[in-house]
Amino acid sequence: MKPYRKPVHSKDELYSLQGKPGKIAEHKVIHYIDELCRQFLSFSPFVVVSTSNAAGACDSSPRGDTPGFAQVLDEHHLLIPERMGNKRADSMRNILENPHIGLLFIIPGLEETLRINGKATIIKDEELLQNHKVKEQIPKVGIVVEVNECFIHCAKAFKRSKLWDSEQWPDLTALPSASKMMAAHAKLDGHGQEKVQASLKESYQTRLY
Repeated sequence: MKPYRKPVHSKDELYSLQGKPGKIAEHKVIHYIDELCRQFLSFSPFVVVSTSNAAGACDSSPRGDTPGFAQVLDEHHLLIPERMGNKRADSMRNILENPHIGLLFIIPGLEETLRINGKATIIKDEELLQNHKVKEQIPKVGIVVEVNECFIHCAKAFKRSKLWDSEQWPDLTALPSASKMMAAHAKLDGHGQEKVQASLKESYQTRLY
């Protein structure tokens, strides 16, 4: 038995409940990276990457680096360097099966975000990736996005969540640590919370690049 009732089945039904978009919302989408979007990207140190595999199973994954790390190649193409991670390569494996991608760029302290949708390709172009060398480490691969849609998203979600208001941040004393959650979920012999915590600490200190 599903834990909900009354699902919405059509766009007409959805519009009858929520209404249709206003003129600005309906017409704000552009299909290339203009100078205004370039400026936004130059300030952004963080993006959420959304992908799905061939079966439609979805994944959202964060990417972060110095502001402007997402390189604008031209008005239709954007390059995101792939830094060292846990080697699951969830986003990359999805892209190999299904190139469609959604990006949400965030600037700390700013409540509006920039959304870019398009098609992604994984590249191993040394000449391009050389531009993203940090601490003598050059990314082995990167994600090039061919832009189909580009638009500013309004600040309502950030205003409701008060994300940047430190006075509203919750007390995290009772929150389970990341190491506790990972150890509990993995359930591997010899990989208790302390060992997982040590591994995380080592990776943060020595394997960011």
